Parts: sequence; C-alpha cells; structure tokens
Amino acid sequence: MALHVVLVEPEIPPNTGNIARSCAATNSVLHLVKPLGFSIDDKALRRAGLDYWPYVKVEVHESLDEFLAEYSDHRMFLSTTKGTHLFTDFEYRDEDMFLFGRETAGLPRDFIADNQEKTIRIPMSKDTRLRSFNLSNSANIVLFEALRQLGFPDLE
Repeated sequence: MALHVVLVEPEIPPNTGNIARSCAATNSVLHLVKPLGFSIDDKALRRAGLDYWPYVKVEVHESLDEFLAEYSDHRMFLSTTKGTHLFTDFEYRDEDMFLFGRETAGLPRDFIADNQEKTIRIPMSKDTRLRSFNLSNSANIVLFEALRQLGFPDLE
C-alpha cells in the first residue's frame, strides 16, 4: 500500500526535504517533476544533511506531461487554493496521488481548469493576507488525512 506525493517543479530545497522525510516515514512515494529549483545529486544531498534520503521512494519525471502519461491509470487530486472541494471531501484509496505545484505559482492554471473536479483545498481564513500554507505543511496535512482514512497502514 502506498500513497503518492507529487511535487510539480518544486523550487525550495527545504520544503522538498521536509516532504521527503514525511514520505520516508509513511512509506509514501515522492514524485519530483522537473524542472527542479535545486540539485538532487549525491553531493548536494549530503551537503544538505539529508541522511534519510536513501529511505525515500523517489521518482523523478522530466515533465508534467510525462508524469501524467505514465500514471494515467491512477486517481489524482490537485491541491490548490483554487480548489473546488475541501481535502476532507473525498474517501481516499491506496495508490491515490496528490499533486502540489511550485511554491511561487502553484500548479499550471490550465491544468487546474481542465481538472477542476479533482481539485482540493485546505480551508483558510478569508481575512488572511497569506496566499497559501507552506508547501511542506500543505503536503503533510493532505497526506496525513489520507493516511488517517486508510487506518495508518503499516505505521506504528
């Protein structure tokens, strides 16, 4: 059993590092869709102190189109502040995929528009001046809701 966290063009290394740690700790698969705003070569990972990286199930994809073609048979949810549904509105299943866009721009607007029925959002105060939650916080909120619904499989 595995859930999938998909980061589309992530830009900030610490966010990706935090999400990678969560994926390793929950037996979830991390997908990184290029272009990346940082290097994930061995030297860069060691320098960043990511000693848990060997425990992360990670797949790197050259583009969003390539990723979508490869996983077209999976159920996908697009996490966006423009989401139609709350992230708690769905009953999640094994192998579901949660897509998150880059920190400065989110997922591509046309991709969101074409898949509006699959969009999820985390509720926020309407009075806030913040655009969104931090990427790593958002990924963890959604991931742990899905894991909770599934009964925290294979976790202590």
